[in-house]
Amino acid sequence: MSAAEFRMNVTNMVEISVVLPCHNEQDNLQPLVAAIGAALNPLGRPFEILVTDDASSDGSWALLQKIAATEPRLRAQRFTRQSGQSAALWAGMKAAQGDIIVTLDADLQNDPADLPNLLAGLQRADCVCGSRVAARRHGDNFIRIASSKIANWVRNQLSGETISDAGCCYRAFKRECIADVKFFNGAHRFLPTLIKMEGFTVAEVAIRHHPRTAGEAHYGVWNRLFKSFGDLLAVRWMKKRMIRYQIAERVGPPGAE
Repeated sequence: MSAAEFRMNVTNMVEISVVLPCHNEQDNLQPLVAAIGAALNPLGRPFEILVTDDASSDGSWALLQKIAATEPRLRAQRFTRQSGQSAALWAGMKAAQGDIIVTLDADLQNDPADLPNLLAGLQRADCVCGSRVAARRHGDNFIRIASSKIANWVRNQLSGETISDAGCCYRAFKRECIADVKFFNGAHRFLPTLIKMEGFTVAEVAIRHHPRTAGEAHYGVWNRLFKSFGDLLAVRWMKKRMIRYQIAERVGPPGAE
C-alpha cells in the first residue's frame, strides 16, 4: 500500500481505531473488548476495534468470530502463519479506518481505562506514548523492572532518545504519523523514534500496568536486552543517514503532492 493509498483509507464513520495484535489470548479478548467499549463509549466518538490474530493455536480466532457477531465495531483478521508482533501491529494499522490510531497489547496488562488520557494528550503532540515506569514499581518483580530499565537506558543512549518506556506499545497517534514510516520486524519497539524522524512530535503520559492473569507472556529478559539490539543499531543508522531538507521558495505551477 502506497503512502497516498494509506492516507485515503479513511471513512468518516470511524474517528478512532484501536489496533490490537493477538497471539493465544482467548481468555483476555472478551473482557478486553468490553473494557475498551466502557472507556470509549462515554466520549461519544465513533471507534472501531481491529484485532490481528497472529495465527493463534488456541481458541482466539473462534472467539473473535463469536464476539464480532454481536459487536459491530469489532473487525478481525487472521494471519496464515505466525509472523510476530510487529507484523500484526502493522497489518492492523494499515487496515485501520480512523483518523486516530491507538495500539495496545491484548493481554490486559495495558488498561483500556487509560484511553481517554492518551487521546487527550493528542491536543499537545502528534503521538502520545504510555509510560509504565511509575506503575511498575508496585507490580512487577525486580528482574522485570531491572531488565526494562536497562533496555530503555541502552536504547536511549544509542538512539539519542529520551523516551522513558520505549518497550510500551500503548500509544495513540494521528494517522499521518505513520503514513511514510518504513516498518520492519522489531519496529514496534522504536515507533516513537520512527515517528519523530518523520517530523512529528511525541509526548508521554503515565499509564497503569497490571500483572498478566491469563495466557502466557511473550517477552522476557532476552527480548528486552538482547534480541532487539540489532534493530536498535539499524534505527541508529537510519536516524544518522536520513535525508533532511526544507524548501525555501517555489516558482511555477504547483506540482502533484
